[in-house]
Amino acid sequence: MRIAIIGAGSVGTNIHHAFEQKGIRTELIHARPLTADPAPKAVVPEADCYIYAIADNALREVVAKIDAPRALHLHTSGSMPLEVFGADKPHAGILYFFQSFNREVLIDDWSTIPCFIEGRNIDDVAAIYTLAQMLTSHIYECNQHDRERLHIAGIFANNYTNLMYGIAADILRGTQIPFQALLPLIDRTAAKVHSLTPYDAQTGPAQRGDKAVIEHHLEILKATPYHEVYQALAALIEKAHNH
Repeated sequence: MRIAIIGAGSVGTNIHHAFEQKGIRTELIHARPLTADPAPKAVVPEADCYIYAIADNALREVVAKIDAPRALHLHTSGSMPLEVFGADKPHAGILYFFQSFNREVLIDDWSTIPCFIEGRNIDDVAAIYTLAQMLTSHIYECNQHDRERLHIAGIFANNYTNLMYGIAADILRGTQIPFQALLPLIDRTAAKVHSLTPYDAQTGPAQRGDKAVIEHHLEILKATPYHEVYQALAALIEKAHNH
């Protein structure tokens, strides 16, 4: 199978690397020339499968410029619908690897990464499953409704959690304490949710209903942009634990 990956960002580069690690040749194509008007000819080679690993706001534009009605067309977005592929692409679907990708730190082992797929028909689903199976055995058929909510859940579990790490680092700025001092706590918290529910793993003054500690922290944070963030998150934890 000839595979062309359109988009050389974090997702596309990692998918390309993953297939190459398995000995499967793929063409990695930069999407930027395809957004030119008109798109230069011969930018994309002829392929049996096109995987679009590009930003949501450019997806429709780039898809429309690929003329390959017999090929299988797949996007990798957690939010965009299957309908982004028009009638000129009868074989289409979604190949959504649920992981955080970085172009500078490529992932070698994909065996535990879940992949959520959707296809136009049974044959397309089977073809997408076979493709995903080259990289992982954790494959789930998933509709648009569920995939959107999975994407939002991932934003909270990953992107917003990483934002909290940034806030923690900023709060420590100006002290003698390095951010690395938080790493054992971060690792322990992440490890706990493998055996406990997030509710049962929750600790801290808001979980205990310790308003004196919360008020003291809010006083310290009063002149910072994190005062409202701390207050809002503490209120959510207090409500969840009936304080």
